[in-house]
Amino acid sequence: MPIITGAQTSHASAQFLNSVLSQRGPNALPYDEGMKWSIRQHLLTLLQDFPGLQVKTANFTHNDGRTVNLLQADGTIPMYFQDVKYNIPIVLWLLEAYPRNCPLVYVTPTRDMIIKPRHTYVDASGMVNIPYLQQWVYPRSNLVELIQSTSLLFGQDPPLYSRPAVVTHLRPPPPLPPTPSFHGMNPMHASTSAAASASVVQTASPTANSFSPIAQPPPRALYPPYTQHSPTATTTALPLQVPRTESPAEVFKKNAINALSERVVRDTSALLRQSHTEMDGLFHTQALLNQRAEQVEKGFREMQQEREGLEQQLQLLLTNTDVIESWLKINDRGMMDVEIDDVFEPTDALSKQMLECTSGDLAIEDILYSLDRAVRDGAIPVDAYLKHVRMLSREQFMFRATTSKIRQLQTHSHVVNMASRSPYVS
Repeated sequence: MPIITGAQTSHASAQFLNSVLSQRGPNALPYDEGMKWSIRQHLLTLLQDFPGLQVKTANFTHNDGRTVNLLQADGTIPMYFQDVKYNIPIVLWLLEAYPRNCPLVYVTPTRDMIIKPRHTYVDASGMVNIPYLQQWVYPRSNLVELIQSTSLLFGQDPPLYSRPAVVTHLRPPPPLPPTPSFHGMNPMHASTSAAASASVVQTASPTANSFSPIAQPPPRALYPPYTQHSPTATTTALPLQVPRTESPAEVFKKNAINALSERVVRDTSALLRQSHTEMDGLFHTQALLNQRAEQVEKGFREMQQEREGLEQQLQLLLTNTDVIESWLKINDRGMMDVEIDDVFEPTDALSKQMLECTSGDLAIEDILYSLDRAVRDGAIPVDAYLKHVRMLSREQFMFRATTSKIRQLQTHSHVVNMASRSPYVS
């Protein structure tokens, strides 16, 4: 299973996420294609700010039994309780609808840890439900702010405790020097010099009745003890820190290194955000150019199809032109001496009468139009106009009535001919 930690280079992290998010086919992760770039940026920023986490792909089973391959961030996040840093193991799942919907966060205690009963933000299964998850709004919300809010709330009310160790015949330890108080400092931004102070841990053996002081490094991976009142068992206490004086030169050197590191991280983050913004703009421009390229190709294909159609029509016209010219060369003999009225020859008497009635109707229509213009221009008196119009209208009516009668006769004759051609059906 491919795994990459936050301590590795940004280039390696980007390569891993590019590999898993660019897969296609049945092995593709079930995220929206338009959101994969945002998912990549959220995870890279999370690994940069919380190097204790690692990103990998794993199978997630929904409540309905469906199993899907999703991205998860697994590891530890820092928590400051009573000015002491602890590492809380969590797993963060990015579901299919991320980042439009919030991720799932679970606390994953080890064998020597237990979940605090009736915790405010963590249920018995380890599921985290903090206000930031309830108020998740895309694109304002992100994974870095989620983990920061989770770490701050866990520092106020730790969700995990060390399992109580049962020991017998314990002798009270000797008193230790008072531990300096850091309650006036912000535990999330405490100086590293306080965290680097040495500590003496009083350990007890279940088979011995004496304590032996053991010098150990600062307690970063320990957890607050789980207090349980029992007459036969006692619990292990938190290690006490013994103050150690440091020279002013070392303190100044550490503070300068911390300030310089913070400035470098801040400048790098600003440069990274600027680069991401520029890359988003370039990706948007690339998508727009691809869309326009598809439109240009579509228009070019349509123009090619139209050109082919026009070429076919032109070829058809040229062929028809050659046919007409050939016919004219053969049949155009003395056509200029033929009367225009003799060009059309009716096939029968009804057709000849129909031609005469139609031509007479159209001729009277032209005469009436000319009379209208003449009376409008004052060329003829109104009484003469009305006389001619009445006479022409009577003739036009007769022509039209005759035309209607001939059309009925032709229709009947056509029906009779078709009936005579059809076979007789008994």
